Amino acid sequence: MSLNKYLSFVKFAHTVFAMPFAMIGYFLGTAYAGVGFSWQTFLLVILCMVFARNAAMSFNRYADRFIDAKNPRTEDREIPSNVIKPQAALVFVIANAIAFMIACRLLNMLVFYLSPVALLVVLGYSFTKKYTSLCHFVLGTGLSLAPVGAYLAVTGVFAWLPVMFSFVVLLWSGGFDIIYALQDEDFDVQERLHSIPAWVGKRNALIISALAHTVAGALVVVIGFFWDFGVWYATGAAIFLFLLLYQHLIVKPNDLNRVNAAFFTSNGIASVVFAGFVILDLLL
Repeated sequence: MSLNKYLSFVKFAHTVFAMPFAMIGYFLGTAYAGVGFSWQTFLLVILCMVFARNAAMSFNRYADRFIDAKNPRTEDREIPSNVIKPQAALVFVIANAIAFMIACRLLNMLVFYLSPVALLVVLGYSFTKKYTSLCHFVLGTGLSLAPVGAYLAVTGVFAWLPVMFSFVVLLWSGGFDIIYALQDEDFDVQERLHSIPAWVGKRNALIISALAHTVAGALVVVIGFFWDFGVWYATGAAIFLFLLLYQHLIVKPNDLNRVNAAFFTSNGIASVVFAGFVILDLLL
C-alpha cells in the first residue's frame, strides 16, 4: 500500500491544527523552565504528535467505517471504498500507538506513564458521537493535550501556562469541529448520531461555536496580559482572533459552501501564524 494512501487515510495535512501548539509547549518549556534546546527532544515531540494523531485518526476511520459507508459525503473514504482493508487499518492503529509509547519513554518517565491516558482520550473520541452531542469538545480535549504534553516532555513538571494554552485549543478546535459537523446535520439526525448541529440545528450550533471561540479568544488575551508577553505575541493574537471571526462571517446556516475554507484554511493559518508569533516572542 502506497504511503500517499495512508497519508490521505489519516488526513495528514490536518496535523497543522495541533502541531503548532505542541511547538508552543516545547518552547515554553525551554523559555520558562530554563531547559536548553535539544534536537533529540524536539524531534521526539514531533514524532509523538505524528504517531498519536495517526493512531487517533486511523482508529476513528476504523470505528466509523460502517457509518462512513452510509454517508454520501464520506462513502469514498479509504475503508468504505476498499482502498485500505479494515484489518490493515487496525494494524496501523496498533503500530502507531506502540510507536507513540516508545517515543514517550525516550522523553521521560512521566510522559510515558501518561501515554496510555492520552491514547484513551484520543482513541475514545471515536465512540462519543454515538452517545453525546459534546463529542466536538472531546475531540478538542484530545487536541488540547499537545501544548501541555510537549511542555511535560521538556520539563517533566506541570505548569499553568501550557494548561491555559490547552484550554485555548480545546475551545478553538471544539468550536471549529461544530462548524465542520454542520454538513452532516441531516445524516446525523437520520442515523441517530449525536452532534451539536443535530441537537440544536445549524443556527444555534453556529451560536455555540461562536461562544466557544469567544472564550478561546478571551483566554488568548488573558495569557498575553498576565504572562507578560510582548508585541510579537500581540500581533499573532490579533491575527488569530481575526481568523476566528472570519470563519463565522463566511459560514451561514443556509450557506455551507465555504465550510471547508472555514474549517481547514482559516484554522490552519490561524494555528501556524499564532504559534509562529508566540515562539518568536519567546525566543526574542
